[in-house]
Amino acid sequence: MMPQRRTSDGPTTFASLDAQELPVVREYSAGGLIFDDQNRVAIIARHSRSGHLEWCLPKGHIEKGETPQQTAVREVHEETGILGEVIDSIATIDYWFTGTTQRVHKLVHHYALRQTGGELTVEGDPDHEAEDAIWVRFDDLDDVLSYPNERKIAWLYARKKNRQANE
Repeated sequence: MMPQRRTSDGPTTFASLDAQELPVVREYSAGGLIFDDQNRVAIIARHSRSGHLEWCLPKGHIEKGETPQQTAVREVHEETGILGEVIDSIATIDYWFTGTTQRVHKLVHHYALRQTGGELTVEGDPDHEAEDAIWVRFDDLDDVLSYPNERKIAWLYARKKNRQANE
């Protein structure tokens, strides 16, 4: 059964002007689209800050000494159980959000990865953020992914592949 997309509710009010005075923290993450040999993509379900279950691409923080590509491979494996190798760079999402004590400027690097081994499971997620992991046909991602920016990542990759096929 195909999961239903849950869109992010977002804030119901504008952030206070006081938020402008909060300290800024920069965060860097990486992850992406991990493909199996049937052109399916592994996605995960996790709870949002508001408690809703949302389907998203596997990703996580870049650790000291890691490249974004190494982070993408590690995070995909931790959150989905799938071993992979980076085959292409897709795009970087740049966004801001405000927490209770800080404003966060986040950059998330997205890559296309090809499965090289492993089995689909969330049991290896050290943070226990991933609630579930499923394979979804690439063409169905737009109907399943919760975040518009992640749907755009899939669209950008499809456009890139179509251009390469037509060259």
